[in-house]
Amino acid sequence: MAAPLTFPSALLARTLLSNLNSNLKCVSRANAYTTIQKALDSKKIEQEISVKGWVKNLQSHKGVMFLHVNDGSGPQHLQVIVPQPLAQDVHATFGSCVEVTGVLKESLGKGQNVELLSSSVDVIGPCDPFDFPIKQRARHSPQYMRDYLHLRPKSNLFSALLRIRNVASMAIHSFFQNEGYVFIHTPILVTNDCEGACEIFKVEPLSTDVLQLFDNEDFNESGDIGSGPHPLSRKQISTSSPSSKGHFFGDPVYLTVSGQLHLEVMTGAFTKVYNFGPCFRAENSHGSFHLSEFYMVEAELAFISKLDVLLKVMEELVKHVYKAVMSNCPEDVALFLKFVAPPEHKMSTLKMMESQFERLTYADAIQMLERSDHKFKQNVSWGCDLDKEHEMYLTKAVGERPVFVTDYPAKLKPFYALRNDDDQTVAACDLLVPGVGELCGSSLREHRPDVLREVIAQHETMLEQIPWYQQLRDFGTCPHGGMGLGFERLLLAILGAGSVKDVIPFPRWTGRCLT
Repeated sequence: MAAPLTFPSALLARTLLSNLNSNLKCVSRANAYTTIQKALDSKKIEQEISVKGWVKNLQSHKGVMFLHVNDGSGPQHLQVIVPQPLAQDVHATFGSCVEVTGVLKESLGKGQNVELLSSSVDVIGPCDPFDFPIKQRARHSPQYMRDYLHLRPKSNLFSALLRIRNVASMAIHSFFQNEGYVFIHTPILVTNDCEGACEIFKVEPLSTDVLQLFDNEDFNESGDIGSGPHPLSRKQISTSSPSSKGHFFGDPVYLTVSGQLHLEVMTGAFTKVYNFGPCFRAENSHGSFHLSEFYMVEAELAFISKLDVLLKVMEELVKHVYKAVMSNCPEDVALFLKFVAPPEHKMSTLKMMESQFERLTYADAIQMLERSDHKFKQNVSWGCDLDKEHEMYLTKAVGERPVFVTDYPAKLKPFYALRNDDDQTVAACDLLVPGVGELCGSSLREHRPDVLREVIAQHETMLEQIPWYQQLRDFGTCPHGGMGLGFERLLLAILGAGSVKDVIPFPRWTGRCLT
């Protein structure tokens, strides 16, 4: 066998590093293009750059073609000048995807500092403007665009919405991270209905053939179920296997309606936790404020015994996200204020976010509604749930401000809400916002084991679904509480849009699950 070739280590290292740098430079040159936003912000006039994006507007004048190109990096378009005779060979159309190389020039036009004098224009992806459902210089209604969810991001308004969602999402994370919360990924597949409203989606495999995989006698002995002692006997585990019950997981499983219960697990080891993810409600509604899939922001705090702590968190979170959006996306928000929101929305929202949120007990809210001269479709009395019309009225009655309604009757809130001393109400709260209604829900959690046992005894199904929930109270519990905020509803409040269907990338509701 021939001896292996050897090289001095230093020489080999230099050779490899040189080759690596050379390859990186080639890759860098191959991908060297500037985002539209960077080009618009550039101070280097007469610099040659390349940009890639989509044609948002196109017109010709005396043989010269003018393209407005955008790549989603910002709300503004970069004007590209295609001079003669190059324009004769460019077959760009409205909606087409292009790559443009040229020199940045100082612009003499209004509303733009620079423009790009092109030396080459390549059409990467052609677009037939006659078949393209989005038309140039046309303002399409939100209802129209819902039929083209796969094309909706190409519209100026919806691309603005996606940038706003991005900033708002990051603002939520920054708020909790700065306050020392730990981000928890709670499960989407669950075995319980957290809210107890039976508005849940059941999850089952498409083919029952997969259940035969669990018929192997070695399944329970393989250690896959658990490597340590299990609270159920081996016999109980075996009889609850998927093959015997006809369920993939051994029991019925659903899409989560809330991550709250699993966040409560974490408050047995962490003082402050939060999640931000999708939730699913099988609610048969076509209204403007409901979706079958939506995003929830939820937080749980250990060692709190006063509802005021949660109210403070909710108010500060809402205001933090609002300020982040207004500071980072002024031009995108301006599109909504111009084309979507009511004329008074800008000033009313600013006033709302600069004021302290109002507070009412449920009893005071009912009295206010009962004494009102307003004719409600649904009559009110102590013990009834508040409808959307009642929520809207209360926000107007306190001066078009958000209002916290606290201490609801126990029967109106889930089983886990902490019972007040009167034994009729619970330490729970809803945050109502003008134009939206309920935005946040919160409560202190019932941490007393004996009281929780009595409450759960009245909900027999809960004993079967979440036996572990009681154990959280038996092993080192503490007073705690939490809140949940509907992300899409928060965007409605900030932007003045008319429906949650228009502030989420891919809305799903009864009868509609397109794209």
